[in-house]
Amino acid sequence: MLQSRDGMRTLSGRRVIIVGAGPGGLATALLLARAGIHVTIFEKDPAVGGRTKTVEAPGGYRFDIGPTFFLYPQILADIFASCGERLEDHIKLERLDPQYHLVFEGGGEIRATNDMDRLEAEVARIAPDDARNVRRFFADNRVKLKFFKPVLEQAFHTLRSMASPGMLAALPHLHPGRSVDGDLKRYFADPRVRLAFAFQTKYLGMSPFRCPSLFTILSFLEYEHGVYHPVGGCGAVSEAMAGLARRMGVDIRLRQGVDRVTFTGKRATGVVAGGEHLAADAVVINGDFAKVIQDLVPETHRPRWRDAKVAKARLSCSTFMMYLGIEGSVPPALGHHTILLAEDYARNIAEITDGTLPMQPSLYVQHAGFTDGGMAPPGHTSLYVLVPVPNLKAGIDWPATRESYRRLVLERLKLLGLGDIEERIRYERIVDPTQWRDDFFVHEGATFNLAHDLMQMLYFRPHNRFGPGLYLVGGGTHPGSGLPVIYEGARITARLLTEELAGARIPSIATGIPATPPLAASGEAS
Repeated sequence: MLQSRDGMRTLSGRRVIIVGAGPGGLATALLLARAGIHVTIFEKDPAVGGRTKTVEAPGGYRFDIGPTFFLYPQILADIFASCGERLEDHIKLERLDPQYHLVFEGGGEIRATNDMDRLEAEVARIAPDDARNVRRFFADNRVKLKFFKPVLEQAFHTLRSMASPGMLAALPHLHPGRSVDGDLKRYFADPRVRLAFAFQTKYLGMSPFRCPSLFTILSFLEYEHGVYHPVGGCGAVSEAMAGLARRMGVDIRLRQGVDRVTFTGKRATGVVAGGEHLAADAVVINGDFAKVIQDLVPETHRPRWRDAKVAKARLSCSTFMMYLGIEGSVPPALGHHTILLAEDYARNIAEITDGTLPMQPSLYVQHAGFTDGGMAPPGHTSLYVLVPVPNLKAGIDWPATRESYRRLVLERLKLLGLGDIEERIRYERIVDPTQWRDDFFVHEGATFNLAHDLMQMLYFRPHNRFGPGLYLVGGGTHPGSGLPVIYEGARITARLLTEELAGARIPSIATGIPATPPLAASGEAS
């Protein structure tokens, strides 16, 4: 029943269960609690955050498990503000400059910065003619973003949403036959420069040679709004959200997984957890879509996403991870974020897409201690190493390949000046695609969820409103993967759910959930 209190409308008495305390589940919980709904979160792990958590390893080394940086914090700041809080009172974000260091194996480097004069100078060092087009690229993507904001903010749970005013306005800018790399050719002739504005498609687990041209906005958003390090690691963001949620009355039950969603007729009416049935007015699922939907929801309640369709879904790539605790320091030139781009990057990406394990891979290294001294004990260094590799559909025998690939990655790290680290490793953890599947419950080890091609976006992606009383949030639903995008999806899901429980559209002033919120960006997560 709707009640009025201090001019704000609430839904007191209504109960919602959220499965999973990842970033999407936590953001949704905050927004629903703000609307007066009683929220219970079930999380199978002993800590919140899903893959957006920071763990402490033996020896005092700290590592982010998944996402290692934060983009476009305005969305999360808006969510905190709707709860009467300031984000900066809960989380300290350090803006990075340079944002990252790009090292091209074929020669050349770019220290990426959002200072346009310096960025032009960096580009001019390797491609003087391309430097003249940097500002035009930003100007054009500023326009593109303006037209796609309403598209990424709206729900796509009905077919008619594909003909919304925002969608129709954006269509001339969609260019469905053009890839990110193809779009960038209009500005930059040098493939290395194009990579500087295209490698961000890895946040979606996709190739810049296949990813829709819409996603040139990813690099634009990085340069326009900055790249941030949350002090203490990205897990600090999840912990801050959980702390606020608890203060708002959200019941977070750790180490408690859900066995299945229950239904009365076609409507989701609760869950079974630990053999006990708990009733709810609605259920929100926050998890790896292709895995969790098959585990928790019978096929009869997902007619558009039966097992056969899930099996045929196009998935992102996976990653081979190394979390290394190193005694001593690393070269001063190794900044917070460093990316080694393979000499034949196109071949590298094609191999991953086609299911071949690359023997000359690109890789990413996070040296969080460059900015945050709390990520390793004194005199030591924590290194996070990520190598994009095929997902498990490729059939690679990882138990047999794991050790040789480890040696290959350590050899590749020498190109970044890390030639002597193996003998100084004091802690090591490897996560290959099989661990993503078995330990982190990621379908086929596809770290970035469903691929973001045009036929798996918008209406064609699993809907935020998945069925009566059943909702999704996270990288597997609209708008897609990446932390700020997931937070945007939480706003969509919370708004739809609140409207369903109220039986009518609710003005944004009544719930604190913006009806047309500011846009999301991307960042690695799911």
